[in-house]
Amino acid sequence: MSAQRENGEGRADEGGPRGGGLTTGEVARRLGVAPTTVRTWDRRYGLGPDVRTGGRHRRWSAGDVARLERMCAMTATGIPPAEAARLARSEKPPTAAPRSRGAAGAPCPSNRPRSRAGSGLRLGDVRQECRGIARAALRLDAAALDELLLAAIDEHGLVAAWTEVIVPTLQAVGRKWQTSGEKYVEVEHFLSWHVSGAFRRATPHTAADRPGATAVLACVPGENHTLPLEVLSAALTERGVPVRMFGGALPVESLVAAVRRTGPAAVGLWAQSRTTASRPLAQHVAAMEWGVRGARRRPAVLTLGPGWAGQAVAGLARPSGLAEAVAALTSAVSSRSL
Repeated sequence: MSAQRENGEGRADEGGPRGGGLTTGEVARRLGVAPTTVRTWDRRYGLGPDVRTGGRHRRWSAGDVARLERMCAMTATGIPPAEAARLARSEKPPTAAPRSRGAAGAPCPSNRPRSRAGSGLRLGDVRQECRGIARAALRLDAAALDELLLAAIDEHGLVAAWTEVIVPTLQAVGRKWQTSGEKYVEVEHFLSWHVSGAFRRATPHTAADRPGATAVLACVPGENHTLPLEVLSAALTERGVPVRMFGGALPVESLVAAVRRTGPAAVGLWAQSRTTASRPLAQHVAAMEWGVRGARRRPAVLTLGPGWAGQAVAGLARPSGLAEAVAALTSAVSSRSL
């Protein structure tokens, strides 16, 4: 979806803060709700901007946004929307120390080294979209979360959206449940599920098969953290690379059978934990051969994920991140297509 379609209020409401104030789309991303929710609160509960620029275009000041933030905070605790809106209109925003403000009336990012999103979730110095996504996840708001994730992917692309928006948010949620007595585990599972779905919806149709020029992706035995591998699969598919994705905890015999049956140009083995990373397995797959005598071929094997740290396998590539893994696998497959 485009930013214009997301907001639904015309191009003049989607650019930067021309004439001062934030657009409805910008406010929605900051709050972690759908733009339609912001407009509904305006129409139904009178929580619109105090000043309008004319026509249907809305520009939201810092005070307008603070009122919506109070609305979000109260509805997240179970207060009915009508009552929350009444309280949000009647309450005064909390007194805060003066801050340097940008043209939109929002705090300048350089003066905001730490960012929070509901329930004390620490995000740090990250893109603004992280805050909205985190808030939607904490509220278990499926519709808003899907819309925000797809908007981030549409705006930044698969690789940058994962690296700069989604990973920091997932890490913040992970830190939250680790330090809160195992609370918020449902938030991490909820967010991961919707991230997976968003990348599937944002990915074009599966690339056409090219015998001998495919990539096999699998988690090593005992490893069930599939989300990073799903993102890698989506990024490769976007680039037209044929992918065979086998997901979590693929048994050794099944991995070997899959490699023999597909004869791939490259194999990516994901390990999240050092306890699952297996150097002998990686070496075994790298030594597999097929084809006629005199023209035998082997796959390029990449060890992927933090589990391989300190487990370097001689002769095998270990990309440091998603972009590097995409480039390495694309290159390996392309060389077989020539």
